[in-house]
Parts: sequence; structure tokens; C-alpha cells
Amino acid sequence: MRKTTYLLPILVIAIAALLSSIFIVDEREKALVLQFGRVVTVKEEPGLAFKLPLIQEVVTYDDRILSREVGPLEVTPLDDRRLIVDAFARYRIADVNQFRQAVGAGGVQVAETRLDSILRSQTREVLGSVRSDSVLSTDRVSLMNRIRDAAITDARALGLEVIDVRLKRTDLPQANLEATFARMRAEREREAADEIARGNEAAQRIRAQADRTVVELVSDAKRQSEITRGEADAERNAIFAQSYGADPEFFEFYRSLSAYRSALQADNSTMVMSPDSDFFDYLKSDQGRN
Repeated sequence: MRKTTYLLPILVIAIAALLSSIFIVDEREKALVLQFGRVVTVKEEPGLAFKLPLIQEVVTYDDRILSREVGPLEVTPLDDRRLIVDAFARYRIADVNQFRQAVGAGGVQVAETRLDSILRSQTREVLGSVRSDSVLSTDRVSLMNRIRDAAITDARALGLEVIDVRLKRTDLPQANLEATFARMRAEREREAADEIARGNEAAQRIRAQADRTVVELVSDAKRQSEITRGEADAERNAIFAQSYGADPEFFEFYRSLSAYRSALQADNSTMVMSPDSDFFDYLKSDQGRN
């Protein structure tokens, strides 16, 4: 009975010591066994593992791919056109031993702060070496790859592996945005003014051409009418001459009637002349003066 009394506490202590020396490494994690703050063992394979109770402790780190958002960052490309850039990175803890030595007990929080500094520095350096048009065009893919490659080298000292870096948003600052809109508006107004000026010039050219065509048509019509009138007058005179030659008396009678039509108008019927004037020959007789 006395032996059982002594053995039971020893057994309990032994079981507690055994249980405290066993730990499980999850397949999504990597584990470090620390003894007085110094790394003793690295456990990367999932399953059961052992440590010395009370003397050693276990620290685990996520072995999955992690994401890190980089807050809005202002960069200045070669053309001094400032841009606001948002980015994010995907990374994983590749070397937990080096990671522990680099960040100490701060863990992932300290590592992400230092990774932010690396990403910001490399983003400013890469985007500052090109023009803003390249950042806003399809060339940004190659720029993201350059940022990633540079970040991989710097993050390796932290035991981190940078897998990818992406630029989510690339905008102009509000002041620059308003200035850009004003510049675009002025450019569009200038283009509109140029189009209006070209339209007015074309309209003036067409109007001048139309006026010239009108003058030419009117001049040609007048010329044709004068030619026609001249030909008609010539034909009329020829007819008169022929008629005069055939019957001089009829010609004199016709010319007298034309003179009466022109002289005896409604507003001018008063004439002062001798009654025996030749003008009245055919008024006195249809035979005229014999």
C-alpha cells in the first residue's frame, strides 16, 4: 500500500512529462523547437514530434502561401507625373530557421512590416525608372515582374519567398487628376476650335467657288443672250430690209404704226406739231400721202 502511494504520483508526473514532450506538426505548418531561445530542431514534416519538457518550447509558423496588402503608395515616374499605386504580394516562409533569426519573437507581424518596406522601396525604384504611360499600359506586367524579382532577393534575407507581386490600382492624385481633366478639356476645346476653323475655311472656299460659278454662269448667259439678241436683231433687220424691198409702202406703214405706239402713250398724249406733218400721214388716210 505504501509503495502504491509513492508510485502513483511518480506515474502521474511521468505521464504529464511524456504528454508535454509530444507535439503535433500540422501539414499546414512548420515548427521550430527552441531551447533557451536557440533553435534546436526544425520540424517541417507533418506528424508527431518530441521535445524536452520544461526546457524546450515549440513555435509554429504557417507554411501556406500568404497575402500581404501594400497600402496606397505615391510614386513619381520619369515624366514627373505622380501616381498613387496599390499593390499586393503573395509569399511564403521558405526557411523557418532563418526567418526566426531575422524577426525573432516578433514573428509574422514583424516580417510583414519589413516586407512592406521592401515592396514599397522596389515599387518606387522600378516605377520611377519608366514613364507613366508604361505604368498605365500593358507594360505594367513586365514592371510587376521586375518588382517581384527585386523583392525576392531582398526578402530572402528574411527567410521569405516572394511568389508574386501585383499592382491593383494605379491612379492619379486628386490634384493631378483635376489638372489632367482640365488639360484634356482644354485639348478637346482646342481640337473643336480647329475643326470649327477648318469648317469655316471650307465653307468660305465653297461659298467663293459658288459665287464664282454664279458670276460665270450669269456672264455666260448674258453673253449668250446678247448673241441671241444680236442674231434676232440681224434677222429682224433682214426681214425689214426684205419687206422694204418687196413693198416700200408697207414698210413705211409699219414703221409709222410703231412710231404711233411709242409716242401716243396714256400719260403723254399731248403733241405740238404742224397738222400737215408727215407724222400724221397714216392717221389721215390708210394710204398715206399720195
